[in-house]
Amino acid sequence: MQKALGELEDMGATLVAITPQLAEHSRTMIKKHALNYHLVMDAGNAYAAQLGLRFQVPPALQLVYDGFGIDLPKYNGDDSWTLAIPARLVVDQGGLIKAADIEVDYTQRPEPGKTIADLKALA
Repeated sequence: MQKALGELEDMGATLVAITPQLAEHSRTMIKKHALNYHLVMDAGNAYAAQLGLRFQVPPALQLVYDGFGIDLPKYNGDDSWTLAIPARLVVDQGGLIKAADIEVDYTQRPEPGKTIADLKALA
């Protein structure tokens, strides 16, 4: 999405990413990937839950995370062991969702061109 940021802004759009990670951990990602868009924290994945996009990490998978040294409670600042389902939403100025791409498999993301096409369809 970083590569499409200029085109999105030229269309009058604002790109915002929402993450359950604490700011201290997000800063590392922002620097590593040179992100220039807004990144806001969703404590406990509360907003994701309101959208129906939060799931509980099962105990067996928690052990796998632990085995890989992924300390989800540390990164997210709570012990809920929840994750958000990856989603890309196009929201109009009135706050209505006009397009949504939701994929349970976090490795499958829509191309930025899909978001740009969704924005053009709003015009």
